[in-house]
Amino acid sequence: MHERSIAELIAARAAGEFSAADITAAYLDRIDAHADTLNALITRTDAAARERAAALDARADGALAGLPIIHKDIFCTKGVKTSCASRMLDNFIAPYNATVVERLHAAGTVTLGKANMDEFAMGSSNENSFYGAVKNPWNLDFVPGGSSGGSAAAVAAGLAPAATGTDTGGSIRQPAAFCGVTGIKPTYGRVSRYGMIAFASSLDQGGCFARSAEDCAHVLTAMAGFDERDSTSVERDVPDYASQLTGDISGLTIGLPREYFAEGLEAGSREVIDAAIDQMKALGANVVEIDMPHTDLAVSTYYVIAPAEASSNLARFDGVRYGYRCADPVDLDDLYTRSRAEGFGPEVQRRIMMGAYVLSAGYYDAYYLKAQKTRRLIAGDFHDAFAKVDLIAAPVTQAPAFPIGEKADDPVAMYLNDVYTLPASLAGVPGMSVPAGFVDGLPVGLQLIAPWFEEGRLLNAAHSYQQATDWHTRRPPGFE
Repeated sequence: MHERSIAELIAARAAGEFSAADITAAYLDRIDAHADTLNALITRTDAAARERAAALDARADGALAGLPIIHKDIFCTKGVKTSCASRMLDNFIAPYNATVVERLHAAGTVTLGKANMDEFAMGSSNENSFYGAVKNPWNLDFVPGGSSGGSAAAVAAGLAPAATGTDTGGSIRQPAAFCGVTGIKPTYGRVSRYGMIAFASSLDQGGCFARSAEDCAHVLTAMAGFDERDSTSVERDVPDYASQLTGDISGLTIGLPREYFAEGLEAGSREVIDAAIDQMKALGANVVEIDMPHTDLAVSTYYVIAPAEASSNLARFDGVRYGYRCADPVDLDDLYTRSRAEGFGPEVQRRIMMGAYVLSAGYYDAYYLKAQKTRRLIAGDFHDAFAKVDLIAAPVTQAPAFPIGEKADDPVAMYLNDVYTLPASLAGVPGMSVPAGFVDGLPVGLQLIAPWFEEGRLLNAAHSYQQATDWHTRRPPGFE
C-alpha cells in the first residue's frame, strides 16, 4: 500500500480495490511499527482517523478522498493538541482548524497525527523539540533536518503518503533533502497562514512533502488559495498543478548561480548536483551560469529579520491566557518571567533575545532597517535572474545530514545549514527539493527555484527529472 503514489491510491479506492478504511488501517500499522523508532510524531489520532475513513467510505467526495496525511504540529487542528513542539503549548488543544487543515479536510484527507518539529519552527536539525530529536530514517544516528523534520521523516519511512510542513528559511526544502523526499515551498502568500502558529510572519509559508513532484502537485492544489482571514494571502487563482505536468522541459533555460557553487559545497554533494544538472540538459534544458551577488548577505539578513519577528510573535505567550504557566508565581513579574523561561527551550530563548536586541532603541536603524534594505537587494537578484532564465538550480545544503548532536553547541554552524535556502525565502519565490542521489548512503537534494507564482513550472521540471530517474522511489533500509 505504502509503495503506491497518491494518484494510484485515489484511483485504487475509486475502482473499489481498497476502501478508505483499508488505506488508513495500512498506514496506521506502519505507524505502529516505526513511529517510536523515529520519534516522528507528537500526537496520534488513530480513533478519529478510523472514524473519518469510515465516513468517507459512506460518501465518496473530495479530490483526495481517503488519502492519509500527517500535519506538522504547527497547524491548529480542532480538538487535537497543537504544541509547536514546545512545553509552552504542551497542554493546548486547538479550538479551530488552520486553513491548510480545513482545505485538505474538505478535499477528503484523513489525518493520522501531528508531526514532531523544531520548537516554534526554530531549527535546522529537529533537535530543538520538547519531545526529543527526530531521527533520520536513512541513518538513525543522523538528523532529519528541520524544522519540519518529523513530516519529512514520516514520508520517507512510508508512515503517510504526504505531510504538511512550513518553510521560513528552508524548513521544507532542507529536511526533504536530508530525508530523500520531495518537498515544495510555494510563493509567499500562495498558502494561507491562518491557524499556522507564527514564527516570522513575513517569511513563514506552508507547503508539503510527498514522494514525488506529481504527489506534491495533488496536495498543493488542494491546500493553496486565497484566504480573507490571512492578510498576507494573495488573491490569485490556483491552477490544477497535476494537469501542468507535461514532463517536457525542452527549451527551458536553467540558471546556475555561481555563488551557490563556490567554496563550502562539499565535493560529494557537488558531484550529485552536477549529475542532476547533466540529466536536465539531457532532457532538453539549456543551462547557463548567472550571478546573484547578494547571496552571501542572506544568512546575516535572515538572522536579523526572523528573530525580530519571532520576538514580537512570541510575546503573546505570557502564562496568562493559555499555554504553560509556572507554579505558584509570587507576583505578575514572576509569572511572566518564569512561565517564559520554563516554557521556552534554549534556541527559542536565544532568538527572542536576538530579536529584542535588534529592535531595541539605538539598534533598530543599525540592524533591522538595514536588514530590510538588504532583503530588497536579495529579492532584486531573483528579479534580475528571472529576466534571463526560467528556473534556477542549486544545492539545497552544503552536505548531507549530519550526526545528532554534532552541531548542537555551535549555533552559527547550525545556521549555516540554510545558506542555500535562505535567499529564496527572503525573496518570497517558490522553491523545492528533489531527491538527486546519495553520498555515503545519505540522500542529497537538488534545489529548484522558480519565479513568483510559477509553482506549475517548478513542479513540471521536477516531474520531468523524476520521470528519468528513480532517486525519489528509494526507501531507507528497514522501512521498505
